[in-house]
Amino acid sequence: MCAQSDSPVLVADAGSSSLRLTVFGEDGTVLAEHHSDSPPGDDVSGPLRHVLDDAPAPTAVGHRIVHGGPRRRGHTLVDDEVRADLDEAADLAPLHVPPALTVLDAARELLPDVPHVACFDTVFHADMPAAARTYAVPAAWREEYGLRRYGFHGLSYAWALDRAAALLGRRPEQLHLVIVHLGGGCSACAVREGHSVDTTMGFTPLEGLVMSRRSGSVDPGALTWLQTRHHVPARDIEHALNRESGLLGLSGTSGDTRDLVRGRAAGDERAALALEVFTHHCRRGIAGMAASLDRLDALVFTGEIGEDQPEVREEVCARLPALGLTGDLRPLVAERPEVVSKPGSRVPVIVVPTGEAQQVARETRTLVAPRD
Repeated sequence: MCAQSDSPVLVADAGSSSLRLTVFGEDGTVLAEHHSDSPPGDDVSGPLRHVLDDAPAPTAVGHRIVHGGPRRRGHTLVDDEVRADLDEAADLAPLHVPPALTVLDAARELLPDVPHVACFDTVFHADMPAAARTYAVPAAWREEYGLRRYGFHGLSYAWALDRAAALLGRRPEQLHLVIVHLGGGCSACAVREGHSVDTTMGFTPLEGLVMSRRSGSVDPGALTWLQTRHHVPARDIEHALNRESGLLGLSGTSGDTRDLVRGRAAGDERAALALEVFTHHCRRGIAGMAASLDRLDALVFTGEIGEDQPEVREEVCARLPALGLTGDLRPLVAERPEVVSKPGSRVPVIVVPTGEAQQVARETRTLVAPRD
């Protein structure tokens, strides 16, 4: 069941709020695609059949899965054993993994004779140093329950790392970078010589930076206080932190930075506060990641906000002079990796368009390629 490297690859990216199906040719050409801004329902065979009808038959399918759980430290071909393990990971990322598994099951049923590959966002961070991955909690929690920091957005980071290195004319293993993925979910990562050495997300994709609808890090004492003093159920807290917080919770109107930039310009004080909190936490995350590096060779933005929101990039960089960053950045001119900082800047600022789906296709081809 090996796919030839020049064969089409179907990539399925199902998340908490969207479904994206893309068929890629060998050179990265998009042969067919389907995108929905709503999560996949119980029956996803319709969208799958639609995209399959519009492209050559794929000889492999790559699935982006946010969390690999404790057992899966590498991208892997899916068999029944792997599929069973993924149910365990679903508990660790309940907004993201179940929709992906719904699509995985439907795709395996529709395409039973081609290899299916699970590509995990956690893999990029699998070898983080112990100091970066370990929570300072009782040993029983760590050893019996497996409480540790996993990190996410790894497929995005892997893609951005290679594109940024090519733009700088250096190999990934020569670089010390901070990469910031800003989208519906947001995180920052310290990359030392091609490897993740720290990241802002932890056990789940809720830790770290302020996000579109997710809170990011909140004092755990505040959460236990809500439970014990105000009797707020854990389920309600979990829902609020994942669905009703972040930019949406701050602004009261939108979790989309484009709306908030317009609202701020029109005098909306809550929109202005939301953007100020968001960029403050971005700066704090970037500075924290830089602490794991010997130097900062470049700051790389990716993700939908990182790519499309020049106001956010400007406000982040202009207020980080301690790291050698400055403002007055250029808007992104084309949909390709670009240096947007001034020529001769001490620390280049790079924008890399989001490439998670392309990275899944790349990892899938690697796994299914015939071995010599």
